[in-house]
Amino acid sequence: MIVYDLRCPNDHVFEAWFRDSAGFDEQVRAAEVACPSCGSTKLTKAPMAPNIAGRRRESPPADGDGPAELMAKLRQLRAEVEKNSEHVGPRFPDEARKIHYGETEPRNIHGDASREDARALRDEGIEFTVIPWVPRTDS
Repeated sequence: MIVYDLRCPNDHVFEAWFRDSAGFDEQVRAAEVACPSCGSTKLTKAPMAPNIAGRRRESPPADGDGPAELMAKLRQLRAEVEKNSEHVGPRFPDEARKIHYGETEPRNIHGDASREDARALRDEGIEFTVIPWVPRTDS
């Protein structure tokens, strides 16, 4: 899977996940991806979030990835997020608002938010992703 930050002609930026780069090209060319703020399908790539590469298999198992593989992928995702963003802890809602409203320079952040804070951020049109945060294996 690969994640791209996308930008529409109205300068809205949002995140979208694709199976691979070719999948992105096909879906955007077919106007299957639209800006969640204005509905525009004329999209370009903004600076990208990191790609989390998984292990390739000759053929997938019949029942998909098992729990151990899923936990390993979630730990890898956590490591990439921690490596490529600033931890702002419980200040996440406030920092996300500052970035969204242009009060501070845009940057990648991660932290904590209550369900109420997350709902309020979404209601304000602030894009973010909730990631299942699994324990590190090195702690």
